[in-house]
Parts: sequence; C-alpha cells; structure tokens
Amino acid sequence: MTTQNINEKIRELKELTRMAEEIEAEQEAIKDELKREMELRQVDEISTNEYKVRYKQVTSTRFDSTAFKSKYADLYEQFTKTTTFKRFSIA
Repeated sequence: MTTQNINEKIRELKELTRMAEEIEAEQEAIKDELKREMELRQVDEISTNEYKVRYKQVTSTRFDSTAFKSKYADLYEQFTKTTTFKRFSIA
C-alpha cells in the first residue's frame, strides 16, 4: 500500500467516524426526547402497538477496587493480573 493509499484510507476512516458520531448524537437526542415524554407522563414504561419502551431506575452493586486496594494492597496485588494488547490510534 502506498503512502497515498494510506492517507486515503485514513481520510475515509475519519469521515466514517465523523458520520458515526453524528448518528450517535441523533440517537441520543431521540432517546432524550422519549425520556422527557415519559417523565412528563410520570411513567416508567410506554407501550405502543409495536414497541415497549422502559425508562426505569436500576440499582447495582459493584466492587470498589480502589478502596480495596488502599486498604488491602498486598491482597489486591495477589489477585491482579497484567494483560497485554495492541492499541490502534491515528494522530
């Protein structure tokens, strides 16, 4: 692949990335509009003849590794593992 081909591919990738970001922003705007409507109606679920939309509070419990590490550093080190991967980036 020539330098010109690489530059063209990078330009194409950047354009597709820009388009994907625009689409994602549009998706979020539509989601926000539906959420506002549900809040206005004071409901956490809306059913239509085709879809069911839910906007409910969810509670989850997660392990606080930062707090655990600060209190039990030795034990934390025993149960951590290092992983290696390749990162792709364009500057």
